[in-house]
Amino acid sequence: MLESYQRAARVVLANHLVTATYPDALALPLLRRWATELRDDLLELFGYRLEVTETTARLFTAADRLDPTAPARTAGDRAFDRRRYAYLALALAALGRTGSQVTLSELAEHVAAEASQVPSVELSTDRAADRDAFVDAVGWLAARGAITLADGDALGWASNPEAGEALYDIDRSVVIALFRPPRALQHLSTVRALLAAPTEESAARETARRVRRALVQQPVVYADELDDGERLQLALPRTAADVELLTGLVAERRAEGIALIDPSGRLSDVRFPGTGTIAQVALLLAGEIADRVLDPDAPEPVRLPLPAGRTADLVGQLDAAIPQASVLLELVDAPDAPDDVAGIPAAPPPLYPFVEDSWIAATVADLVERFGRTFAAQWQADTDGLRRRAVDLLDGQRLLRRVDGGVLVLPALARYRGVVVTVRERAAEPDLLTAPVPAAVPEHEK
Repeated sequence: MLESYQRAARVVLANHLVTATYPDALALPLLRRWATELRDDLLELFGYRLEVTETTARLFTAADRLDPTAPARTAGDRAFDRRRYAYLALALAALGRTGSQVTLSELAEHVAAEASQVPSVELSTDRAADRDAFVDAVGWLAARGAITLADGDALGWASNPEAGEALYDIDRSVVIALFRPPRALQHLSTVRALLAAPTEESAARETARRVRRALVQQPVVYADELDDGERLQLALPRTAADVELLTGLVAERRAEGIALIDPSGRLSDVRFPGTGTIAQVALLLAGEIADRVLDPDAPEPVRLPLPAGRTADLVGQLDAAIPQASVLLELVDAPDAPDDVAGIPAAPPPLYPFVEDSWIAATVADLVERFGRTFAAQWQADTDGLRRRAVDLLDGQRLLRRVDGGVLVLPALARYRGVVVTVRERAAEPDLLTAPVPAAVPEHEK
């Protein structure tokens, strides 16, 4: 019973929206079984609100800071850019005003008409790049069950809109569940107003909720990034124990902070260590960096503080993209959420080892030389792109931080020191002209 409940908690915390088909056909019945208990526990522990209907389950979360390392992604694992986000929002709005079905070309016409009203946003079906971005946004909606392909092919339309077409059924309950902002967007002049706002709860209770939210929203929670009250809550055994009991995760404590480890691999949208060339190179690179930084015989590395303002930069970019013509200035809500440095003590910032880009580039080149035969062909020919993607993955996992000229090594990276690599070679193909052919020849994974 407890395992089933914890699995339901992991599903809703990982996906926020669950439908009859997303993330799979078993998820919604599982959540409906535990809806009452989950609703109470998620509100108590995190301040999250859960709504469950016959066709959807929607978790309304609260973000205390913006995360620039967790963008929406396409089916091909490319991060959404501003154009794709704009098409996604406009397509969702158009679906809310459409009947039970819509063709891809009709939806594109609706989005193009709305996009023309937004400064620096345009959808022209004559441009292949616009069509590709639009299909990526539509694919995101289709994956979550807001629309279901009834006939045709979206990729065929993207290749040639004159010859291709796609017809979609619209699930209005999913469309409604998807777009439920906590505040009227026309009343906002800054994205900060969408962050978690103070409540009437006691200060200690809200502090505990903030720390628990961080534990499930971030791969690692570092004590140095918290204020005094949050550090105290992080140190209390019960804080992490409550999340462990709800989710089945295992808390790994270090002097610098806590990471919740997911043995099931189902809570996070990015599994690390993981499969695939990028994840494998990232793991190997993490081990090499840890060995260099922790080697007592190596020269002491330069140590630098984390740069301030990454979240502030993201806020500035998002605020600059808000169409000011749609903001009702007389009804603008003053942002009452803390900024990304609120509450941080004024003590001297901690210093972290700095590793140069040149060393990382040389190390990745060496890894490709040693293990490249096991990597995907596209990355064997693009060592620089492989380096960037591997570093991005480690940055997103809060194991290091990108800075000008290199990276700063964060404490949790030490857990990957001494990575042992076992390369399993593919079995050699027999010579069909001379060798006997066995009844079955197993193909070993690289």
